[in-house]
Amino acid sequence: MRAWDPPRIPAVPGDGVTPLLFDTASQQLVEAGADDIVRLYVCGITPYDATHLGHAATYVAFDTLQRVWRDAGRSVHYAQNITDVDDPLLERARDTGVDWRELAAAEIEGFRRDMEYLAVLPPDDYVAVTEVIPQVGRAVERLLEGGVAYRVDDDVYFDIAAAQEVSPWLLGEESGLDRDAMLALSAERGGDPDRTGKRDPLDPLLWRSARSGEPSWPSAVGEGRPGWHIECSVIALMHLGRDFTVQGGGSDLVFPHHELSAGHAAALSGHPLARVYSHAGMIAYRGEKMSKSLGNLVLVSTLREHGTEACALRLAVLAHHYRSDWEWFDDALDGAAERLARWRAATANPAQAVDADAALEERAVVERMRAALRDDLDTPSALRAVDQWAATHPAAATDLVPTAVQALLGVRL
Repeated sequence: MRAWDPPRIPAVPGDGVTPLLFDTASQQLVEAGADDIVRLYVCGITPYDATHLGHAATYVAFDTLQRVWRDAGRSVHYAQNITDVDDPLLERARDTGVDWRELAAAEIEGFRRDMEYLAVLPPDDYVAVTEVIPQVGRAVERLLEGGVAYRVDDDVYFDIAAAQEVSPWLLGEESGLDRDAMLALSAERGGDPDRTGKRDPLDPLLWRSARSGEPSWPSAVGEGRPGWHIECSVIALMHLGRDFTVQGGGSDLVFPHHELSAGHAAALSGHPLARVYSHAGMIAYRGEKMSKSLGNLVLVSTLREHGTEACALRLAVLAHHYRSDWEWFDDALDGAAERLARWRAATANPAQAVDADAALEERAVVERMRAALRDDLDTPSALRAVDQWAATHPAAATDLVPTAVQALLGVRL
């Protein structure tokens, strides 16, 4: 699947730093990406509606991680899926009378435009589920043969208890949730804990056998289509390999999606899926979590079509720490635009001659930005470092600060 065109990222003089990220599983800050090649997987969209600010905040967060890695001289291998066949997409297609493939194609193209607009680095591997149906089928067949999957009628389920006996994975190790919380979230987030015939209500669907009126494909385990979690396990293992650097996504994916994707991957490979599990917070709007089901979405495409400058929108998002839950207010763009104007004013008229003290201060500003971003991608502190510099320096001595702002924050001055 084609991704989108990458933004230009200039090189910043000086030495970048390896970031410390908060790991959801250990609940600690850990060094992420000390190897020369770092591998990142961020879960992609289910393309049944347009990109909203919650999506934007997540992808900007992990775009920032990529920028910090690249500044530190790392080579980044980034993979992302597209869940282009799943119940929400099929339901929206039925409700609107649009073919599900046409709906998916239109929303994927809209997502590409939104990511280009936001200057988000594209994945190296951008993979639709419909592109890996045979591979998923073979993975499910292996799980059946290994005794960690079973059939209920013609559907195939993952056996959580069996998987924990034969792989380096334990249910709850990532999320830290108790069983009652897991059961509630399973029912809320695509699971079927009440289905008769399952060995454990939490066992997730690996393969849904063909139903009338639904798309299906032949596979090693019969005609049907993949369950939700197995797609990411297979795509990540195919393109990044086992035990990759960071698994990223929104905090609403911690359970069941990331927890069970990790379980599937461990059962298939005998190794952990990822070293670090990193999650972005949720965004509220008008007092409630922004979600398609509630209809309280602020769409990136709407802001773009109304002439919102992408740099201002990025600054509005980066003003909040990526792990925090926060609320979007319609005047947030005004403050971001004012900040952007202040920064641009400080860089609009460079000094005629290089002032050694000013140049030294600019290097210090960049180092403060790097230090902030090393500390769990602390973008609010990085923004404040530039604020302080712009407030006290009427003219830039060099192009170092605007170069760093573009490279590390994705904001062109």
